[in-house]
Amino acid sequence: MRIAFLTAPEGVEQVELTEPWKAATDAGHEPVLVSTRPGEVQAFHHLDKADTFPVDEVVDPASAGSFDALVLPGGVANPDQLRLDERAVTFVQDFCRQGRPVAAICHAPWTLVEADVVRGRTLTSWPSLRTDIRNAGGTWVDERVQVCDHGPGKLVTSRKPDDLKAFCETFLDVFAEQTATA
Repeated sequence: MRIAFLTAPEGVEQVELTEPWKAATDAGHEPVLVSTRPGEVQAFHHLDKADTFPVDEVVDPASAGSFDALVLPGGVANPDQLRLDERAVTFVQDFCRQGRPVAAICHAPWTLVEADVVRGRTLTSWPSLRTDIRNAGGTWVDERVQVCDHGPGKLVTSRKPDDLKAFCETFLDVFAEQTATA
């Protein structure tokens, strides 16, 4: 599978990028770092700068159709920047419209809220997003991992870095299952 990892140029929580990336690579998939600008992505350990990572593709002209699945890492600033970028929001909407599976952890569902793809869906996130998800028509639950199939593509969400092991195992299973039936 070719899996897009969408991040803003700055603010992604490093472990929420690197652990899912490693899980995808270890499973034999091709992770691709997609951002809104070329160059590098500046990751963070909470509020402190961490490592930088080279961008493989820019969200425009990158197309959802050239990927099998999408991972949205969290970090507070990352999804906040993405939801303000129309190209990033459209990229996420296209995955959902095409029925491609999407996985989002921690604060990343903010981008899903902005893309207006949580209505009628059940998901989890960092607790502070609970009201945003409900206001966008979704149902919020406090679970390590939530898989929702009430839409054209499955949505895998998780709360926080402590849930990464379960998040990675689940999204890899869901991605494999959904792309096998596509």
